[in-house]
Amino acid sequence: MQSVRQDPVLGASEIFNSFLRRSQQETQQIPTEEVQLEVFLSNGQKAKVSILTSDQTEDVLEAVAAKLDLSEELLGYFSLYLIKDGEDGSFSFVRKLQEFELPYVSVTSLRSRDHKIILRKSYWDSSYDDDVMEKRVGLNLLYAQAVSDIDRGWVQVNKEQLRQLKSLQEKVSKKEFIQLAQTLKYYGHLKFEPCITDFPEKGCQVIVSAGNNELNFQVKLPNEHIKEGSFKVTRMRCWRVTSSVPLSNGTGSPNKSEARLELAFEYLMSKDRLQWITISSPQAIMMSICLQSMVDELMVKKSGGSIKKMSRKRPSCLVRRSDSQQAIKSPPVLDSPDGSREPIVKLSSKLSSVGLKGISNSSSNNDVSAEDFHGNYAFEGIGDDDL
Repeated sequence: MQSVRQDPVLGASEIFNSFLRRSQQETQQIPTEEVQLEVFLSNGQKAKVSILTSDQTEDVLEAVAAKLDLSEELLGYFSLYLIKDGEDGSFSFVRKLQEFELPYVSVTSLRSRDHKIILRKSYWDSSYDDDVMEKRVGLNLLYAQAVSDIDRGWVQVNKEQLRQLKSLQEKVSKKEFIQLAQTLKYYGHLKFEPCITDFPEKGCQVIVSAGNNELNFQVKLPNEHIKEGSFKVTRMRCWRVTSSVPLSNGTGSPNKSEARLELAFEYLMSKDRLQWITISSPQAIMMSICLQSMVDELMVKKSGGSIKKMSRKRPSCLVRRSDSQQAIKSPPVLDSPDGSREPIVKLSSKLSSVGLKGISNSSSNNDVSAEDFHGNYAFEGIGDDDL
C-alpha cells in the first residue's frame, strides 16, 4: 500500500485517494456528517470551521482560509499540522496532514485532548515570505508564527536582537519584525523533541531541527559538550523510516507500547564516502515528511517553477460540499486582505521527486535492499571545490 501511494501517477489518482478516505472513515466507524472542527493558529487563537467528516485536508484548508479571509492565491503557502500539546505551553509535531487524510478523523481517532490541528506555513525558502506579506492576512499569519517560534526558543536570538524585536513589536511593525527575524539563526526551522542518534557515535543525545534545506544536529557528547552540525538534504543519497517492536518479557508477543521509529539517511560525507546516519525518534515520520518537502521544493526551483505556478484545479465533480455546507463566515480572526481571489495554489502538488518508504519491519541499516528506500533526485555530488 505504501509503495502504491508513492507512485506519482497512482498517488495522484482520485480513485485511489477516495479509497484511502473511505478506509479511514470505515476503520473509525465515523459516518459522513457536518461537524465543527477547531484549527489553531500560532498565536493561540483558533478558527472553528464547519466541515464534513469526509472532508480531506485540502477541503479543510480551504474552509480555514475562508474563515480567516486568507486569499486563495496564498493557500498553497500554508499547511495543516497535527501537534501534541506538552507541558508549559509547549507542543511537538506529530506530522503534516497529508492530502488523502481526513483531518477530523485523524484528530478525533486519537481520543486525546492533547492533540490539535495547527495552521503554519509549509515552505522552507524564506524568500517566499515576500509573496505572503503582500496580503494583510498572510502578513499576520507569518508574524504570529515568527513571534511564537522566537518565544519558544526555536529561533536563536541575542540580547541586542531581542531588544530590536521587542521595539518593532511595540510599534506593531510586523513586516520589519519578520525581515529582522529572517536574519536570525534557525528562522523557519521546525524543532523536534530531544532524541538519540548514532552520529558522531552511538547513543548520543541530539536535538534535531529541519530548515534551510538541511537537518541541523545539536549533539550532546559523553563529555557533556554540545557539538553542532548540519546535514544538507542535497547530499542525502536516500533515506528511509523503519519501525521495530521489541518482544515483551520474552513471551514472544510484541510490546506495542515500546515501538521505536527510526529515520536513517545515507549521507555523502566526502567525495568518495557515504555513511548511514540514524535518528531514533517518535517524530521520525515528521522528519521524513520535512525532508520530502524540502527536496520537492528544490526540484521545483531547479525546473524553473514557482509555488504560484503550481496550481491544481480540482474537477467540479469532486467537490462534495454544497453552498449551504460551506463554512459560514463570522468576523474574521485576522484582518482581511486586499485584492481579489485567484485560483488555488497547492505547494503540496509539487513534483513527486522523492519516494519515501513508510514504515517497514526492518530495524537495522546493515542489511539494506533496493526496496527499503527511495532515492533523492536532488542529490548532488561533492567536487574538489567543495572540499
